Amino acid sequence: MKSYKMSAAVLGAAMLFAGCSSSSASTSSSTTSSTASSTASSVAASETTGGGSDVKIGILQYVEHPALDNATKGFEDYLKDNGYADASIDFKSAQGEVANCTSIAQKFVNDNVNLIFAVATPAAQAAANETKDIPIVLSAVTDPADSGLVKSNEKPEVNVTGSSDLNPIEAQFDLLQEILPDAKTVGLLFCNAESNSVFQINLAKEECEKRGLEYVESSVTDSNQIQQVVESLNGKVDAIYVPTDNLMAESMATVSQTASQYGIPCIVGEEGMVENGGLATYGIDYYKLGQLAGAQAVSILNGDSKPEDMAIEYLATDECTLTVNKKAAEKLNIELPQSVLDRAVDVEEED
Repeated sequence: MKSYKMSAAVLGAAMLFAGCSSSSASTSSSTTSSTASSTASSVAASETTGGGSDVKIGILQYVEHPALDNATKGFEDYLKDNGYADASIDFKSAQGEVANCTSIAQKFVNDNVNLIFAVATPAAQAAANETKDIPIVLSAVTDPADSGLVKSNEKPEVNVTGSSDLNPIEAQFDLLQEILPDAKTVGLLFCNAESNSVFQINLAKEECEKRGLEYVESSVTDSNQIQQVVESLNGKVDAIYVPTDNLMAESMATVSQTASQYGIPCIVGEEGMVENGGLATYGIDYYKLGQLAGAQAVSILNGDSKPEDMAIEYLATDECTLTVNKKAAEKLNIELPQSVLDRAVDVEEED
């Protein structure tokens, strides 16, 4: 865990991303028309300091893995480039423990921060449970309404807003069938303790049913079960689909190494998983997702918006990137179609 102050004021025009969901989510409003509710003291601080050193922001990140790290970096960079270079930032990682999320959220409330940036569903839920007044901007939460964080994604009506990492699951299954046209059965691998993963897996089941694919639902509750569960899929599935799941992202090296022993390719939720041995993804850019949340935070801190009126934002479909791991393909003796290679970004697999 670290605590620091962002330095060197930087002039920069606000970058606004056109927010829209995948086929399963509705188009959201622009960041200039949204915000969150705050205590009188928080609002007064943001209105009078104008981005100066008196502004205090708490960042609560559920766990450290590439996707969430990139979201946090995007958020910090956006604030630094848009008037809040001197804001005091208190970053805390909960190290994947829900109890830590609660204690960190309580600290931020006691510190009377002006805004909380909550990264991933457990972090956002902990922050929302601890304060109904301090503005909370979330990111890397698949469906805030489904997770009980807002009244609706279109109009939160509470002190919470942010950017969703709802994946283009339909496009990811298109990719699976483009690379693996003979696949008949797909293993759906996820942590059943994460509501965001359960939500995505339900969408994945719909995609399987729509395409005539069989599926084997394979869930775990902790990392110690992953190897055994992946081994149990040997001989039962032609591919594994892994959504944007925090436990799986943190343990992707174990997933991919175990699956590759049995010749099972993994189509995954985001680029960081591809870097850790997944075969391919068509996924969102978490850095841009963090910047989208940063734009919302700036609007709130400037006093231009209130979170209860700010729709949950989504990255546009054209912000997604097709990423492949050629080294993983070679290990699995899979020849990637030229149609995929022509559109893809190749990543270097982490050792």
